[in-house]
Amino acid sequence: MAENGEEKLLAVARHIAKTLGHNESMADDILQIFSNFDGRFSREKLAEGQAGEDGSGVATLERALNSIDGQISRFVAADQPIWADPADSAAFLDTIDELVAIIREWSPMASEKPIGVCLARADDMMQQAMFRIEEEFRSLMERGAESFGLNPQGDADAMNHRFDSEEEDDDDRDFNNGDDIQIPVAQPLTDYDLIIDALPSATINDLHEMAKRMLGAGFGKACSHVYSSCRREFLEESMSRLGLQKLSIEEVHKMPWQELEDEIDRWIKAANVALRILFPSERRLCDRVFFGFSSAADLSFMEVCRGSTIQLLNFADAIAIGSRSPERLFKVLDVFETMRDLMPEFESVFSDQFCSVLRNEAVTIWKRLGEAIRGIFMELENLIRRDPAKAAVPGGGLHPITRYVMNYLRAACRSRQTLEQVFEESNGVPSKDSTLLTVQMSWIMELLESNLEVKSKVYKDPALCYVFLMNNGRYIVQKVKDGDLGLLLGDDWIRKHNVKVRQYHMNYQRSSWNKMLGLLKVDNTAEGMSGLGKTMKEKLKQFNIQFDEICKVHSTWVVFDEQLREELKISLARLLVPAYGSFIGRFQNLGDIGKNADRYIKYGVEDIEARINELFKGTTTGRK
Repeated sequence: MAENGEEKLLAVARHIAKTLGHNESMADDILQIFSNFDGRFSREKLAEGQAGEDGSGVATLERALNSIDGQISRFVAADQPIWADPADSAAFLDTIDELVAIIREWSPMASEKPIGVCLARADDMMQQAMFRIEEEFRSLMERGAESFGLNPQGDADAMNHRFDSEEEDDDDRDFNNGDDIQIPVAQPLTDYDLIIDALPSATINDLHEMAKRMLGAGFGKACSHVYSSCRREFLEESMSRLGLQKLSIEEVHKMPWQELEDEIDRWIKAANVALRILFPSERRLCDRVFFGFSSAADLSFMEVCRGSTIQLLNFADAIAIGSRSPERLFKVLDVFETMRDLMPEFESVFSDQFCSVLRNEAVTIWKRLGEAIRGIFMELENLIRRDPAKAAVPGGGLHPITRYVMNYLRAACRSRQTLEQVFEESNGVPSKDSTLLTVQMSWIMELLESNLEVKSKVYKDPALCYVFLMNNGRYIVQKVKDGDLGLLLGDDWIRKHNVKVRQYHMNYQRSSWNKMLGLLKVDNTAEGMSGLGKTMKEKLKQFNIQFDEICKVHSTWVVFDEQLREELKISLARLLVPAYGSFIGRFQNLGDIGKNADRYIKYGVEDIEARINELFKGTTTGRK
């Protein structure tokens, strides 16, 4: 051993002298320097070996390569998997290690033609070994998954089962040739703190040893490629089993809305399982297989997950840039919230340099979904503006646009915190006392009220106009008070609009019933008892006619809110009944005319109350 070591040392010294010496004189000077430095480098020994250097060194190298070549050829030509036998796999790895050591040791002398030829041969041998180890790597990954009881279909089915919290039916179990197979029943998924061991630990250790040799030999890209192709196929099949289709943006936009709603639900499930379970599991597997080679691990992980991640992001992007129709708000909110909630997973799982594009794209699409939500509210504004004021709602009842907008806003405000976030991320500037969402909601309410004001002009009867405004105003206030919308708009807004409804009430009363009240006033300046009686008789006649007409018409009108309807009736009774009772009482006391008063008095006081109680009984359909 010592002699071999000294021989190699002398060979290296001679090679250095030959390489650095530009001529024979300079080479001699270098040999003299070595001789002065160490007795082993005497000029005699160096000169002695100079003549036979090429022959002895090359012979040593060739002998080593011949030995390794025989071993590699045997392994490369083997029909059975090398890793089926631990002894064979260990011997194969040792042979590769020996070849790597030889190449590394002799590479400094590659400029020597005979050594260069030997090193070229060694490179060819290394390439053959790498081709075989690549095949073994792929085969081991596939066999490892099978022996561990995992396959793309079964594993994804299990996760799907866990996600849906469904129980497995005995009838759904598989049986082979009548023999019972122990199949683990998936438990309901209560959280996502779950990492899947995609391969057995022993298999992962073997893959790591193989990857270490391939990377050490300069075949890192090939190793990463074969690893990525195997795991990518598994991952994509798992995503498919979760129900996620591969759809282009155009296909998403052409999909009927009901089908798209179902597809969004499947996407949410797949995104959660992928980002919280599948991708972290793949990340851990990469780190274990490529332990000590972080760059290779990062590149391989990106190649494994890129396709599935792009599939998820493309669908979310299609939703973000799709139709801004108001009815799509709630599903777009679901997609936005899913992306928002998964942002920490995007940041942690795709934290390396190779995945930065995926990470940044996720953030971009998430923000684009926020823009889509703001755009949907703009479309809602346009819908309110464009709603025509053509046909009047029968009986001054609730207009469909009021019901639609208020129920829409109430439902939207169930996601108030999300909407607050969406609008705060816009470029708007909130007022001192209001958030941007509050400003947005107030603006929509203002548009709705303006639209209703225009629609009220369709009614020719001013009293019916006020009934219409009163009905719709009351409905708006009730919807605001009963939910999160009231928290946004505030108590002051509610008080102001209650005042508006009361004003509509007063205007209705003034426009129709105050005229009736004028007929019940007695002019005390009338000349004599007979003149007063004649005037009162005429007024009573007019009252009966107008009261009949108003009750007939107003009984077909609608006041949908029971409390408001009772308030109106009570208010009218308090206005009319005392005045009417006083009027007919005085009329009955007018001497001879009073004795025949029953001939002129059509209604008693109780009859007036009964007729008032029959008002506003038109149809109230469509109130919800």
